[in-house]
Amino acid sequence: MSKIQPIILAGGTGSRLWPLSRELYPKQLLNLIDETSLLQTTVLRVAQLTEVLPPLLVVGEEHRFITRSQVDCLGGGGVCDILLEPVGRNTAPAVCGAVEYCAVSLPEDTILLVLPADHLILRKAVFQEVVAEAVRLAVEGKIVTFGIEPQHPETGYGYIEKGEGSSVRSFREKPDYETAKSYLEKGNYLWNSGMFAFSIKTFREEMERLAPEMVSCMRESVLLGKRDGSFFRLDEAAMSRSPSDSIDYALMEKTDRAAVVAADLDWSDIGSWHALWEVSAKDKDGNVTKGDVILEDTKNCLIRSEDTLVATVGLEDILVVETSDAVLVAPLSRAQDVKKIVARLKKDSRSEFKLHRTVYRPWGSYTVLEQHERYQIKRITVSPGSKLSLQMHHHRHEHWVVVSGTARITNGEKVFLLYENQSTYIPAGVNHRLENPGVMDLELIEVQNGSYLGEDDIVRFEDDYGRGE
Repeated sequence: MSKIQPIILAGGTGSRLWPLSRELYPKQLLNLIDETSLLQTTVLRVAQLTEVLPPLLVVGEEHRFITRSQVDCLGGGGVCDILLEPVGRNTAPAVCGAVEYCAVSLPEDTILLVLPADHLILRKAVFQEVVAEAVRLAVEGKIVTFGIEPQHPETGYGYIEKGEGSSVRSFREKPDYETAKSYLEKGNYLWNSGMFAFSIKTFREEMERLAPEMVSCMRESVLLGKRDGSFFRLDEAAMSRSPSDSIDYALMEKTDRAAVVAADLDWSDIGSWHALWEVSAKDKDGNVTKGDVILEDTKNCLIRSEDTLVATVGLEDILVVETSDAVLVAPLSRAQDVKKIVARLKKDSRSEFKLHRTVYRPWGSYTVLEQHERYQIKRITVSPGSKLSLQMHHHRHEHWVVVSGTARITNGEKVFLLYENQSTYIPAGVNHRLENPGVMDLELIEVQNGSYLGEDDIVRFEDDYGRGE
């Protein structure tokens, strides 16, 4: 059996799962079903395959550190390569760049298994069987897509019209409800899952024939790309020149080497809150709950609390999601329209579409506890052995109070240790650094005050994570 190289596409923001999913903490990084994120679940799923290599993860630049952290938590994460997209150019350039990266070090008959990071697959044994069938077809020179056997008329997915055997007659865009019903009745239409298998050789031949400009740009982006610690960053200028197309449009709808494997995987792309309600365990009244929730006379609802108590009375078919800085309330049937709220937040330049009050950094995280025009208060957590950049602020002063752990402080020319209940003051314009030399998390409270408190008021002089100013 040929070696399998998994390629896990971990970009995207999952805007229809707002307010839990944010641009800087998207759907694939969330624990939606259990105590592992969708990304972690995907990594664990491919690890169970036979003749499989460590996965290659393709992620956006802004998600690199939290992605690495989540993979490392699974053990053995250091062997996973992480390919950084400096710009978003849709799925075709992402896959093309990943294939060109693999082609540098892998034989051309290696089978690449392309999987989105944010899908739920409950029938794991069936997944292994389906992958084995897809690999067999890929060895024969096919470009294989995985078609999900539909369970109901669905307007949120594209469809694959299946021909004889494993042949593909056509790809269809997301239909209206009546068209989706007709697809289900005909019996030879499958949901388009966005999962693929092919050899390096086959993919390159077809892409060079059908999308030569994209191949040229992405090949150059790999050639000019650079290793950055545990990451490989594609060249931004070359990738920016690439056409921006989906893999379906650039390749699958045009190639005569497409094949489809039908799969009943108990699958969902969890593309909305309603989809999450459908696949989640429910109580006797059909409710899905998580967090500190009290229900009274409530049926067929999804109620999720992240930060405070949420209580409901007399609700039916309603969605309520609470986070520390936003609350979403909507009929479950309107869950797809959440993306309209996200679009409005972006238009109004509000921060709630982009980040939570807790923001993850390569050294740990910070949580905004209180925010006003000229001061704000944060709780900062620094992981053992980690340190922030040596930096300076033009407009704000900072006061640090250690809550637990030990802090090594650089404050101007002085370097010293602070312990629980001790503090230091850092005036604007003074170089400073925070480190955790201990073996437990360092927690401290930071009080900022000044004329401007934005995160872009940072001048970095030294940084372990390759970040510039």
